[in-house]
Amino acid sequence: MMGQGAHAALALVLLLLLLWRQAAPIEVPQDPKILQDLKQPPTIVKQSVKDYIVDPRDNIIIECEAKGNPVPTFSWRRNGKFFNIGKDPRVTMRKRSGTLEIGFRSGGRPEDYEGEYQCFASNEFGVALSNKILLRVSKAPLWPKEVLEPVVVTEGSPLVLLCNPPPGLPPPFTFWMNNAMTPIPQDKRVSMGLNGDLYFSNVLAKDAHTDYSCNARFLFTHTIQQKNPFTLKVQPKELYNDTSYNATDPYGGRRVAESTPTFLSPSGSESSKMVLRDEQLLLECIAAGLPTPTIKWFKKGGDLPGRKVKFENFNKTLKIVNVSEEDAGEYVCMANNQLGSIRHSIFVQVKAAPYWLDKPTNLVLAPDENGRLVCRANGNPKPNIQWLINGQPVDSSPPNLSRQVLGDTIIFRSVQMGSSAVYQCNASNQHGYLLANAFVSVLDMPPRMLGPKNQLIKVIENNRTFLDCPFFGSPLPELRWFKNGQGSGLDGGQYRVYINGTLEIKRARSEDEGTYTCVANSILGTAENQVRLEVKEQTRIVRAPERQSAIRGSTAHFDCKVKSDPSLSVTVTWTKDDKPLQLGWRLRKDDESLTIPNVNEGDEGMYTCTVKSDIDQDMASARLTVLEEASLNPSVSSALPPDRPEPPMDLDLSDPAARSVRLTWIPGNDNRSPITQFLVQFEEDHWEPGRWQNLSTYPGDLNSVILQLAPFVNYQFRVIAINSVGQSQPSRPSPRYKTSGAAPDAIPRGLRGWGSKKDNMEITWEPLLDLERNGPNLHYNVWWRLKDSGDEWSNVTTIGSKHVIHNTETYVPYEIKIQARNEFGAGPESNVVIGYSGEDKPTDAPTALRVSKVESTTANIHWKPVALNSVQGEFKEYRLYYWRESSLVAGLVVSKEKKTKGFFSTVAEPSGILSDLVPYSKYKMFMVVANSRFESPLSNTVEFTTKEGVPDAPKFFRINRRGFDTLQLEWGKPLEPNGILVGYLLKYQTVNGTRLGHPQFKNLLPNETEFTLRLPDRSVRYKFFLSARTQEGAGEVFADESPHFANEAYIDQVDIATQGWFIGLMCAIALIILILLIVCFIKRSRGGKYPVRDKKDLPLDPVDQKDQDGSFDYHSDEDNKPLQGSQTSLDGNVKESDDSLVDYGEGGDGQFNEDGSFIGQYTVKKDKDETEGNESSEATSPVNAIYSLA
Repeated sequence: MMGQGAHAALALVLLLLLLWRQAAPIEVPQDPKILQDLKQPPTIVKQSVKDYIVDPRDNIIIECEAKGNPVPTFSWRRNGKFFNIGKDPRVTMRKRSGTLEIGFRSGGRPEDYEGEYQCFASNEFGVALSNKILLRVSKAPLWPKEVLEPVVVTEGSPLVLLCNPPPGLPPPFTFWMNNAMTPIPQDKRVSMGLNGDLYFSNVLAKDAHTDYSCNARFLFTHTIQQKNPFTLKVQPKELYNDTSYNATDPYGGRRVAESTPTFLSPSGSESSKMVLRDEQLLLECIAAGLPTPTIKWFKKGGDLPGRKVKFENFNKTLKIVNVSEEDAGEYVCMANNQLGSIRHSIFVQVKAAPYWLDKPTNLVLAPDENGRLVCRANGNPKPNIQWLINGQPVDSSPPNLSRQVLGDTIIFRSVQMGSSAVYQCNASNQHGYLLANAFVSVLDMPPRMLGPKNQLIKVIENNRTFLDCPFFGSPLPELRWFKNGQGSGLDGGQYRVYINGTLEIKRARSEDEGTYTCVANSILGTAENQVRLEVKEQTRIVRAPERQSAIRGSTAHFDCKVKSDPSLSVTVTWTKDDKPLQLGWRLRKDDESLTIPNVNEGDEGMYTCTVKSDIDQDMASARLTVLEEASLNPSVSSALPPDRPEPPMDLDLSDPAARSVRLTWIPGNDNRSPITQFLVQFEEDHWEPGRWQNLSTYPGDLNSVILQLAPFVNYQFRVIAINSVGQSQPSRPSPRYKTSGAAPDAIPRGLRGWGSKKDNMEITWEPLLDLERNGPNLHYNVWWRLKDSGDEWSNVTTIGSKHVIHNTETYVPYEIKIQARNEFGAGPESNVVIGYSGEDKPTDAPTALRVSKVESTTANIHWKPVALNSVQGEFKEYRLYYWRESSLVAGLVVSKEKKTKGFFSTVAEPSGILSDLVPYSKYKMFMVVANSRFESPLSNTVEFTTKEGVPDAPKFFRINRRGFDTLQLEWGKPLEPNGILVGYLLKYQTVNGTRLGHPQFKNLLPNETEFTLRLPDRSVRYKFFLSARTQEGAGEVFADESPHFANEAYIDQVDIATQGWFIGLMCAIALIILILLIVCFIKRSRGGKYPVRDKKDLPLDPVDQKDQDGSFDYHSDEDNKPLQGSQTSLDGNVKESDDSLVDYGEGGDGQFNEDGSFIGQYTVKKDKDETEGNESSEATSPVNAIYSLA
């Protein structure tokens, strides 16, 4: 049996691979002609941010924009329930948009509209969802009134002045000022912490003031609130002597007891911090002591990330931007003064909200094609992937044989028309979620040409040429190219056809000129386009200007002779030093040269001749140097332009030392530009022989330097001179110099310990770089022991970068350190790093799981905890799994998708609240305890039922006119009745502008879904309010107004097919059509000959005329009918009848009538401009060429 199962699984995998080889999603071009006719599901193009904080002084605008064809309609949900915009006069929705505007000119509180909003954009092909937008109103609460007693502190003691700003939204920015609105000076001794408190490492007598005031600035309201000021009184140890104060002795010679450092923030010896990936990590250490302690930071087991780390607040704050997983670990801050030091460890955990690895994208398929949607996301913890279709879980949607959900992938096979939809992928964990919409559109469209018609392309001879033929169709058409309407398709040899329709001619020649036709063909039809190709001779400069020197006052002459294709017009322009040359009375230009008479110093420079045609260009340059008369002496070279220096010579090594050597060289000629730098490079023959690497740079006035080198490397050196023009060629290499070996200087980086199994711990590190080895036989000494055990260190020596410790206890901490060693000795030891052995599955399950206080949407849960040592790993949470088993409403189908909620609790009698339950439903749940890798066995399973609640709003509510004095109301039952429906409550009242009439009420039975209202006056409008009711009361109200009747084009919806006058009219029309058909049949059945004159007057090139509405008007006039026995060619031209003896292939000039006599030429010749859109004949049509190949 297992063998058969394996064969079946293998066959399924091979089948899927075969299907994917055939799958080819269609890319829809962004062409307006295509997009105008293309029917597509909605796509959200603009929405508000997920966490949306608004200013209470402004109107609230919640954005939701979508595109689609047909144009989408919009609806909203608030806090998971339908948001009826019509019943709230403050809420409006923008036209052709889903954006909500909430105004408060007529009153109201913005706080009443706080909540979670979600936009739904829908058309007949699907529903797209926005993110869930959490709307919150900015708050700037007042500081609580309080009376602050004076703060009395002894000189030299530490002090913390508490700020405790009011909890605003977003949190305020805090700062300290005095009554003169001057900031409190901050330094190494006095500074503000991240929480806003003001810290004094030690207090001086000069700190005594009466106006220490904490201020909170609220960003949204641009207001600043001030706390009542503190009064600080300092009690000196001895009498204070003002004349003795100075900065180096702030105590004026008095004796103030010094103290060792202690931490004001944070407290204790260690703490922890959790930060999300890509966010900002802020770690703070503020210490007290006298003298004022200094703060230093380091990371155990590695270096601080230099590019991302910043030290702020006088080194008391460590900031790391764009946090990533490798930034996790133990960070240590050390405070020290001359009396001692103290350390605090902060254990940083890096978690991650979901982020995309492979975001699903829109999928367009033709009927019977295959495709797939992929949704891959990562995070910490790993996110849960949920698929929805049109906003509903896929699991609860009707089954679809062409769709298969496989985890993060949906596979589509042999899709059919009508299966278009919008799919949503929701990736979520406890730190956030991602929501992506991707539609699947099944499209059939005949082939279309997207490019301009009958293009003329001019190209240069011998160049690679591309002829574009953009096209589209669904299914994707097959495209072929033809030249001059003859022969087989062009592909192969010097021709290549790309998948996008472009034809490549690898080397265009004169014989490649002609008309090229591209034909796109599919099962739905054929489309074609033509391109005219002309091959031109290259434009080139055959006599270019040459570099020359001219004596001041003489004449300079630059040639620029051009050869080009005779049919192309060319222009010749001159520039000097890349700037347009101003031609005037002195400078003269003709078609082949430039003349500069009476040369002066301003004429010196680089002259460029540029010749351009419509399709190509060429250019050539030459420098003009202006000389004084004395420069005619060949020995004078000062007027020559500067150049790169000559390479240095005669490299010599001296003063050898263990890690240095002196290098001396002789500089080469600077070629009229002073040497500014020398670059020294080295090559070693062991690790990367033959590769020259930069060692150091030195000023241009040095030619002897001492090079700092690494031990145990066989060097050779070379020098490069640099001036303003560029670098010289490298010098010849120096003799080799080998430094002596030494013990390693570096400590291996990235030391960590972690368990890959429950009974092991892997110790890993990064090996030293090649130039850090300092000698042969490099190996590593690794030590480890149980943390806080006091045991002797265990150790091992290895040449690798990993060591595995076996037979460990489960999840116990170890102290680890490492040292590099070679033949010359041992290097420095690393700091001690804490690692953990592997985790195992928790052994005990939570017990006595039960519920209490079950309401309609909440339930209190209780359980008995497990012993923490049974978790066998890092305790993460108690994880509750719960699902909706069924609804107590008979016949209502529900989704049984499992949901989870975590509870972190270590108390003796833990409990929690489970919320967001659906009323009047049966639920089941169980609990596990989780560590970082595993979950415990399941607890007991508990069943409970939620109480009845009020129902949701009716599914829909429509108001239709059935006559002049009748309104027909229709509605649908609520999707979630949340109990047993006992009926509906209909409230309605007349509307006259802003005035509402006396309300009337109607109680309806639960099985009623329509109601007819007789109108006393057809011009009266009504506003209706409909809600469903259970025993708990009326649910959410659906409100709407009746449509206008007066002054509108009213279409009575009475069934006119049953009216007598309509039946009579239809019978009369049918009788007329029957008579016309009989007359036409009689006329077409007449025999006999027809006159040649009738045939002569027949148009030979009829074209179906297209009406404005897009339909075709096929001529039915007797004079325009094709003659009996004639046939129409494939391109739409009327072919002469077989008895006319016209030879289309030869194109004869004359015609003969049926008895052989000459009747003159009656074939109408048309100008090329008139027949441009339909000029191909049957013999040369590329379409006929295709059929001829079939």
